Amino acid sequence: MPVLPTAFSPATVSRVALANAVANGLIVVTGGLVRLTGSGLGCPTWPRCTEESFVATPELAVHGVIEFGNRLLTFVLTAVAIATVVVVFRSVRRDLRGLAVLGFLGIPAQALLGGVTVLTGLNPWTVAAHFLLSMVLVAVATVLWLRSREPGVGQPLLRRPLVLLVRGIAVVTAVVLALGTVVTGSGPHSGDPQAGRTGLDPELVSQVHADVVFLLLGLTVALLLALYATESPGRVRRAARDLLIVQLAQGVVGYVQYFTNLPIALVLAHMLGAVLITAYTARLVWSVRGPASELPLPSAAEPAAATR
Repeated sequence: MPVLPTAFSPATVSRVALANAVANGLIVVTGGLVRLTGSGLGCPTWPRCTEESFVATPELAVHGVIEFGNRLLTFVLTAVAIATVVVVFRSVRRDLRGLAVLGFLGIPAQALLGGVTVLTGLNPWTVAAHFLLSMVLVAVATVLWLRSREPGVGQPLLRRPLVLLVRGIAVVTAVVLALGTVVTGSGPHSGDPQAGRTGLDPELVSQVHADVVFLLLGLTVALLLALYATESPGRVRRAARDLLIVQLAQGVVGYVQYFTNLPIALVLAHMLGAVLITAYTARLVWSVRGPASELPLPSAAEPAAATR
């Protein structure tokens, strides 16, 4: 029987954490493919695929294969999450344990919520909750990976007003994602021809969603300008810059898909964009604290020390 090492190296922890982050993002995209191909009820019940079988049957055709395949990916994600917990707990990084456990616990919660979604006939509100929980797991996995690449969490690198602005961007991003699910719930891609819709006006909720996106872009631009004006650390500037690029790309995809009647390929690209928006926002929030070896930013009352 193989013997586990007494402690995994930082490089191993980082590699496994990266695999965990990628797996959490990919399962969102494959889940989107299930919905966009109308396979959301390819397995009409849960936890079995049918009342008599745990696996897809020939009668379910391609929709059953697609939905059952996505369910199988949950086991892959679970295996990666377990590996992450084991590696983290068998390393010296105690500060990563909470994130690793949280990411693992989110998977059974996600599976149960997915089961409720199937049993309620793809109710658009449970579909939305299913997606948003996935975004939380993507954010947790992203921060876990980023933290694993440094020796520990150090002091804040920004003064409080800029820290608050970063937090505001994170909150508005969450609102944008939530409104995006409302737009989806009022649109045509329900996951199954028999699935219900929210009954909200698609044009109205799309406009509200776009308005909040413009607010998010404005806040990110304001942050980036403030960071360059105050000569803030490069890691924070890069995180804000990259987030803005992803936001702009996501906005372009969103507008094109809206005015081209929501083609499947663009909707899937937009879902991938949502994953990237979540990951890059998590990176921005992570970036405002330096590694454990970093010194805190001097306060405004210590200008002399700041210039030495």
